[in-house]
Amino acid sequence: MKQEKALQLVERLAAIPYTGAISDILDELGITGQTLPKEIQALHPGQTVVGRALTLLGEPATSVDPDVIFVPFLKMLGEVRSGAVLVSQPNDEGAAHWGELSGETAKYRGARGAVIDGGVRDTEYLLRLGFPVFAKYRTPRDINGRWRLVEFNTTISVGSVQIQPGDFVVGDRDGVVIIPEKVAEEVITRAEEVVHTENLVRKAILEGVHPVEAFERYGRF
Repeated sequence: MKQEKALQLVERLAAIPYTGAISDILDELGITGQTLPKEIQALHPGQTVVGRALTLLGEPATSVDPDVIFVPFLKMLGEVRSGAVLVSQPNDEGAAHWGELSGETAKYRGARGAVIDGGVRDTEYLLRLGFPVFAKYRTPRDINGRWRLVEFNTTISVGSVQIQPGDFVVGDRDGVVIIPEKVAEEVITRAEEVVHTENLVRKAILEGVHPVEAFERYGRF
């Protein structure tokens, strides 16, 4: 997908960061199981994240060689582009896989957030930065001597969800959903329609319409 069109879709999706509607639409299309594990939650309740996946794959490591631990990660940060959401499968639960300087760098380069199936640190700084981060846990432990990035922009799996580079990511208070790139435009268009329809349902309910009648009238509830 061309970058210009992708960014337009990201902006449309950002106007409706509603994971419930997205999940329902994916189910209707027969694309089930696109929700990441429930343990992955925003650092701050109310944060939302929308963008295209820049995928990261890592593994535990005992090296303290900067060329092994830090340089690959910094090279990855140098490849961040506008509209990206960094989605990491670290395959590790012993360290923080994201922190303040990572967030500062990614935000400066146009990233819209990060989703980590692992840990983060520098939480207060990330909150002040306003860079949305969704993660499983928090820890002050550094990656040096504990973890390394193996590859980026590769296929990863988080929970039971397979994520390709360029897939669309949307997260809110309810969790994180992955939209395969090939159906992103259709899903986003349907989501816009669903939000409009649900607004009509809400209006009808508040005007005293019976819930069954509202459902029969608009086909959603």
